[in-house]
Amino acid sequence: MPGPFDAALDSWREWQQSPWGRLRYTLAEFNLRRRLEELGPGPLRVLDLAGADGGDALPLLRRGHHVTIADFSPGMLAAARERAEGEGAGERLITVEADVFELPGSVTARRYDVVLCHNLLQYLDDPAPALRTAASLVRDGGVLSVMAINRHATALGLAVRSLDPAAALGALDRRTTHGETFGTELTLHTAEEIIPLMAEAGCTGIEHCGIRNVNDHITDDSRKHEPEFYAALEALELAMTDRHPYPHTAKIFQLLARVA
Repeated sequence: MPGPFDAALDSWREWQQSPWGRLRYTLAEFNLRRRLEELGPGPLRVLDLAGADGGDALPLLRRGHHVTIADFSPGMLAAARERAEGEGAGERLITVEADVFELPGSVTARRYDVVLCHNLLQYLDDPAPALRTAASLVRDGGVLSVMAINRHATALGLAVRSLDPAAALGALDRRTTHGETFGTELTLHTAEEIIPLMAEAGCTGIEHCGIRNVNDHITDDSRKHEPEFYAALEALELAMTDRHPYPHTAKIFQLLARVA
């Protein structure tokens, strides 16, 4: 019996191919690549927690790295294997069907150069245990990349995109939102809340970047499908991703750190 994530795979793929979906992956890869360059040419060993259908894994596989995706959705993992094989990188991808908090010994017995925690925190009320798990799997001096939906962006989006200041006012202290793609309740976090938890888990040199700093505040979505406009928007997003204060109101925050 397929779960909600398996059943929504087509919708997820449609979202990934949208301008805002493409920006999400382009910016995440851009920010991560800068940190990976500090680790040397590789190939690196990467663990992608809740890595779904391999959207973050594929760019790393293309660069010759070895990736393990742990996810509890068999449909998503099958899609990840299909995508990797289509890239001629199937032999460098391992998929493990498991909950992040019940990882098998085949995953936990080793330490990784890079651990990704990009698609998980929005499903957790308390992110601390997941962050401790993720950090514990990074080798000394390795990189941890964490992403989550930014609570600060919710009220701003309601005011700017929906022109609903009353709803925006009500959302200022709201910690949840409804996720349309998978039909689930999502927990909203902020970088200011997650950074101390990462530090407690052994992370240092934490860098705060923004994913889609401006895209989600532009109301005319049809323009984003125009190649020239999209190229200009992508260039702006890449320039803004680590230029503060813009990341504080981005749709998604990305935190990159070394693990001691």
